[in-house]
Amino acid sequence: MKHDAIEKVTIALRDRLQAALIGSKPATPLIPGTVFVGPLDDRDSRNAPLILFLYRIAPNGDLRNSERRTPSATPPGVNVFHNSLPLDLCYLVTVGTTPRSSEEFLLRALGLAMQTLQVDPILTGPSVENETIRVTLQSLSAEESSRIWALFPNENYRTSIAYIVSPVWIDPAIPEPSAAPVMNGALRSGVMPTEVIQ
Repeated sequence: MKHDAIEKVTIALRDRLQAALIGSKPATPLIPGTVFVGPLDDRDSRNAPLILFLYRIAPNGDLRNSERRTPSATPPGVNVFHNSLPLDLCYLVTVGTTPRSSEEFLLRALGLAMQTLQVDPILTGPSVENETIRVTLQSLSAEESSRIWALFPNENYRTSIAYIVSPVWIDPAIPEPSAAPVMNGALRSGVMPTEVIQ
């Protein structure tokens, strides 16, 4: 993917969570409301049953120095990138705020989201340019959770879970040129001429 990889993956993950709330009958959604993407204290997040917040972007250490090859529609049929940036995107999925008096309704929304991502943890298809991206549930220590919530001092803590989405590739704008194909790979063998010593 290109410079918009983070945006595309975030939208694909939001849509997956939104589909969990809608269920199999869009006319009568299981949980009313939409999934909000952004910080927890954003005014526009009010009344959203779930909030998706990208709290950390980190380079993927295992893939950082890897050559990346992707299919190409033009000969030789493959794009080669030596300077692609593989990323791990860390998201917080948090129950939102609604006019209801308790959190039970929101916990059901969170459970539906977790169930959906457990059953199908792969993001792929045209929305992510046919990449294969895995969504993995992460455990947050009390210290890590506290650091995230410290970003929002005016918000009360709400039930949250964390996911890591990886790998998300940001490729250079132009792939590197491929070497010319080998036209003749035949090896020749024979008797080496002997040197005449006088």
